[in-house]
Amino acid sequence: MKKRRLEIAVISDVHLGTYGCHANELLTYLNSIAPKKLVLNGDIIDIWQFRKHYFPASHLKVLRKLMDMATKDTEVIYITGNHDDMLRKFAPTVMGNFKILNKLTLELDGKKAWLFHGDIFDASIQNARWLAKLGGYGYDILILLNRGLNWFLQKQGKEKYSLSKRIKNGVKNAVKYIKDFEKTAGDIAIENNFDYVVCGHIHQPKKEVYNNGLGETLYLNSGDWVENLTALEYSFKRWKIYRYNNDKLAPFFTDQDIKEMDMNDMISDTLPNKTNKKESEITTIEQILSLLNEQRLP
Repeated sequence: MKKRRLEIAVISDVHLGTYGCHANELLTYLNSIAPKKLVLNGDIIDIWQFRKHYFPASHLKVLRKLMDMATKDTEVIYITGNHDDMLRKFAPTVMGNFKILNKLTLELDGKKAWLFHGDIFDASIQNARWLAKLGGYGYDILILLNRGLNWFLQKQGKEKYSLSKRIKNGVKNAVKYIKDFEKTAGDIAIENNFDYVVCGHIHQPKKEVYNNGLGETLYLNSGDWVENLTALEYSFKRWKIYRYNNDKLAPFFTDQDIKEMDMNDMISDTLPNKTNKKESEITTIEQILSLLNEQRLP
């Protein structure tokens, strides 16, 4: 089967390095597409919750796949988020087809798009980082409990159930937070004449025209690869939400050239050839990969 050719694909909130990450499903998706641009819109690597004893081979395969795409025909743009904010000190960085940025603006068929993670709107992160981290650990525990519940439900022949979605939808403050987030993003986009505003962060995939009386914009959220397993795709002047559980392509699971490896193998394999790269680029990529490797040391 041929890969689907896209102008742009956007994924966010993968949270590599956590129990909730669906790395194999993400590999299935990445292997099914051939985008001109792949935007990683924050929280791809969860440095906040990086565990020295937990970073499965499937998570490493995702990193290898992203780097492999960047060495071919895909421009890979890593927009930093709050869970991978340690990478913000490297922005802006350009290394061939791979970029690290804090935000991105694009012109798409005569329209302006604004892409950023979205944590800048979150006061709990800006003003109480420790509390936000504590909430992240709680969310991870909830995901583990949910996996146990869904295993039992599947054994009983019943449908899966999302505890976190139930909590989010049932707690008035959570619903208000999401609505406030979407309104803030929409208002600022309209104020700055953006036709599209593309976010992540809140794990709520959405495509909706937002109008505040002063203008309108298309609000887009790429969702996540913890619960919703969603992405945004742009082709033929249109945006759509890709939903893995509905749209997955079974033949695409893992590239044959992506094999079992540890972090040291990945680093040695992906470091650029020093005879072909500027010294500044070499230093930057070594720093980034070393930063991740340090999180794994006992």
